[in-house]
Amino acid sequence: MAATESSTAELVRMAWRRLHDDHALVLKAGNELLMANPFSAVPTTYRVRAAGRWWYGNCAWDALGICAALHTDGDIETSCPDCGEVLKVTIRRQQPIDETMRFHCLVPARSWWDDIVFT
Repeated sequence: MAATESSTAELVRMAWRRLHDDHALVLKAGNELLMANPFSAVPTTYRVRAAGRWWYGNCAWDALGICAALHTDGDIETSCPDCGEVLKVTIRRQQPIDETMRFHCLVPARSWWDDIVFT
């Protein structure tokens, strides 16, 4: 990234650290990119087909956010963490096709950043 931006690795690390501190992205081991919300830099169980490619979301909420961030339709694939049943959500015109689907967040939003990887 430093070479692409005609910068130095140290300046990129400092910028990433500021973004991490502001909760715009998540670093692992101090300088390795883990999340740039709503996108995951590592494979997860939340796969999103949008804008002609596959992306990984950090969670169900972020999987929906990928379609919103890209301003495009998409197809989300995951599985129920309880029973393993395959779950698919189709997003068209910024809405899920099946409007009856719901998900429940066990961690209150005010506590998400206490342990964002777990959340």
